[in-house]
Amino acid sequence: MIARYSLPGMAAVWTDQARFEQMLRVELAVLHAQAGRGMVPEPAVAAIESAARVDVERIAELEATTDHDVIAFVSQVAETVGEHGRWLHFGLTSSDIVDTALALQCSAAADRLLADIDALIAALVTRAREHAGTVMMGRTHSVHAEPITFGLKLASWAFELDRDRRRLEAAASDLKTGKISGPVGTYSLLPPEIESEALAELGLAADPVSTQIVQRDRHAALLAAIAVTGGSVERFATEIRNLQHTEIAEVQEPFRTGQKGSSAMPHKRNPILSERLSGLARLLRGYAVAGFEDQALWHERDISHSSVERVALPGATILLDYMLVRFLSLVEGLVVRPERMRENIERGLGLHASSRLLTALVDDGGLAREDAYAIVQRDALRAADERRPLRELVEADRSVRDALDEARIAACFDDEAALRHVDTILGRLRALERVGEVRVGR
Repeated sequence: MIARYSLPGMAAVWTDQARFEQMLRVELAVLHAQAGRGMVPEPAVAAIESAARVDVERIAELEATTDHDVIAFVSQVAETVGEHGRWLHFGLTSSDIVDTALALQCSAAADRLLADIDALIAALVTRAREHAGTVMMGRTHSVHAEPITFGLKLASWAFELDRDRRRLEAAASDLKTGKISGPVGTYSLLPPEIESEALAELGLAADPVSTQIVQRDRHAALLAAIAVTGGSVERFATEIRNLQHTEIAEVQEPFRTGQKGSSAMPHKRNPILSERLSGLARLLRGYAVAGFEDQALWHERDISHSSVERVALPGATILLDYMLVRFLSLVEGLVVRPERMRENIERGLGLHASSRLLTALVDDGGLAREDAYAIVQRDALRAADERRPLRELVEADRSVRDALDEARIAACFDDEAALRHVDTILGRLRALERVGEVRVGR
């Protein structure tokens, strides 16, 4: 991934140095198990453990000749341990090391992503409570529907991210799986006990029936969970982009001192971060598709998945990490404009009360639904066309006045009554707060 969209912590998980260090961890775990069963001399293992070093430049130099990075890695490490190097990679095939090390890298990456999501959920819960009573217009089909509160909108984002987290955690847990089962997975070179002991040391489960590789449905599931999470961030970012329209202007991305929106138009304050996040989500979906394509390998393995994963797994985790961290800063700094929200409600001429009028005419007025609908629709369309408040037309409409008294008509336009259950909905945030406290150990 290019540096522009990489944050140091996640990028460090996927460096060549990190990859080969994880591979060395796997080699050493296998040696420990082998030594415990008398297959490799314990003094040799101790010597290897103290002297073994990874030299990425030397590995690249050797790979230029071998055209095989695992052989180059084993040869380079062997150079650092002298005569004991003959015990490195004893009884192993390349995928034993590669797939198991990859599981460790994916686990480390997933831990960072889960922490990112936890921080973002906490920020959304905080801001949802801050704006629990900030009334705004709810929109469907981009048209005024009924009032909601901005806190309610943010709460829905927090719960969606919690679902994303659970999907990601499940996929990551499933991928904490290695294999030390040799060529085609039959334990022809080492017994199953070596696999069990080595993987236990590494904190991984053993693939119950591997081929020469760990099957790629696990990796596909992780990429899918990442893509879905990216889609959630895109949904939130798209909402911010819409609400920052000049004609709406209910929220604005934070705008730093010295920041500029356009080289030609000094007045511009554009939702550039939200637009960037929307674009990056498209890449995540592409990585997921590539992961799906990797599932159907030939026979016990081929190598067509390898080139894909060298790009897709680092790329997807680095991008989502970037997206989550940047969106956190957006949420924390988001400028909310309640006065503009109220202004937009008033510009709607009270049309959003149509559903309450319809219900009142049926319930209290005793009208048939079709008749009530026709009355309210007629007045609402006229209000929109003539730019007149709906309440004014309703109060002058004999069909309505014959069915409802003045107090009942007024109640239909009482937004506070319409929002009376918002506190109940927002009270559900306590569940996320309790889970968050457990995650951070409070």
